[in-house]
Amino acid sequence: MSSNAPEPAPRPRTPAALIFDDPLSQQSSDDTDRGWGDRPTGGGASADLSRFLDEKPPHHV
Repeated sequence: MSSNAPEPAPRPRTPAALIFDDPLSQQSSDDTDRGWGDRPTGGGASADLSRFLDEKPPHHV
């Protein structure tokens, strides 16, 4: 299959650059209050019991 249509011109690339911003000015995922496997908190006594059971060590069951 031959065509006489010209090939599209390649898109110009953005040159790679180093960013020298202050890394401490941005919040990382470690800085948030959300931990590993945390779920959004509900409210009330059932949420407190659920949190207690989730955070209790296995040898305290």
